[in-house]
Amino acid sequence: MTERGRTILVTGSTDGVGRWVAERLAADGARVLVHGRDRARGEAVVAAIAAGGGAATFLQADLASLAEVSRLAEAVRRETDGLDVLINNAGVGGPQTPRETSADDFELRFAVNYLAGFLLTRLLLPLLEARAPARIVNVASAGQQAIDFADVMLTRGYDGGRAYRQSKLAQILMTLDLAAELKGAGVTVNALHLATYMNTTMVRRAGVRPISTVEEGGEAILQLAASPALAGRTGLYFNGLHEARADPQAYDAAARRRLRTLSFELVGLPDPLAT
Repeated sequence: MTERGRTILVTGSTDGVGRWVAERLAADGARVLVHGRDRARGEAVVAAIAAGGGAATFLQADLASLAEVSRLAEAVRRETDGLDVLINNAGVGGPQTPRETSADDFELRFAVNYLAGFLLTRLLLPLLEARAPARIVNVASAGQQAIDFADVMLTRGYDGGRAYRQSKLAQILMTLDLAAELKGAGVTVNALHLATYMNTTMVRRAGVRPISTVEEGGEAILQLAASPALAGRTGLYFNGLHEARADPQAYDAAARRRLRTLSFELVGLPDPLAT
């Protein structure tokens, strides 16, 4: 594949599968916007890409803060007048951890894994539409659990695994909702489960033995980001390299509407489809 001339933002790309994808895209000719929380690690990725003849810029932001998400979007706008691909890869796991909250006092996994990507995507849509045909890739998970709209922030009977699964299903609901909204705009939106227990820092910290590789997960992202076979195809969920079915709630139009309404309220943006 060749990505020459394309500008691609990969969130969470200073380590693991995000770094592998960023380096691969840069090697294929794309200009990559590398994102992470740690400047030293981010600059190391940019240096590695430059050493291989590629072009990259590091943008620092902590996605546990909606204010920083907004600043990240502004930084992207300063760097480019168009975005060819947005890969929402950043996330937090940790099923054994106690309940934590974001800078905005939202449950942390919902805030970082879902709400940050929701806001970033909304803020960057004009840049994506400017480069149509463009693509949005949401890195979700096969670990999914229906959202309890009576307690989205899981203030009662908290379980980290449930929080993670709910946040990942929220990404898929957003994917299908946004794909329908953007139909005909030249911007496709798809989600995927990369691979099971890749050899990443997140998996190792969870005390889980890896059973797949970063390369396997990275190839699945690259397929949605760049494969000609996916041109114009939108609103899909993939398990690795193969199209699959998500949790039934993803296909519940009422649930998608409820999540959409809640999400716009939480990030403080008007819903462009609201009447």
